[in-house]
Amino acid sequence: MAENARRSAINAYIQQDPFANYLGAQVEIIEPGHSRVSLTVSEDMANFHGMTHGGVIFALGDIAFAAAGNSRGQIAVALNVNMHFLKASKPGDRLVAEAREQHVGGRTGLYEIAIWDEDTGELVAKSQDLVYRKRDWFVAPEDQGDG
Repeated sequence: MAENARRSAINAYIQQDPFANYLGAQVEIIEPGHSRVSLTVSEDMANFHGMTHGGVIFALGDIAFAAAGNSRGQIAVALNVNMHFLKASKPGDRLVAEAREQHVGGRTGLYEIAIWDEDTGELVAKSQDLVYRKRDWFVAPEDQGDG
């Protein structure tokens, strides 16, 4: 499989995420070790204070983490996520999460995820996440054929 076709297959696979689609999250960038995901906060994503529920912010970061961690076609799962909530957001805000690979060591990879308000540029949350890469691939690398 040519590299462009392989990258398209990886992108298509990640875009099928049922939970991301349920939330209305849009995976905008998937590159090796990098992703960007955005989401407009709706009224039903607020907590009882009228602010964006922390679970929505966590989910947005996790979707970006998953996309970046799986961006090479190898099945990767979370080992640890450490999130810091820095600023409240509210319904109507457009949040963007960007994940960047910081280190790859054997079967693990370390990612830094920043979540910010697209309109103000203010940082809403930041996390450092650790992934474990399984031996399995959902899109095989060139040297392993099409399995």
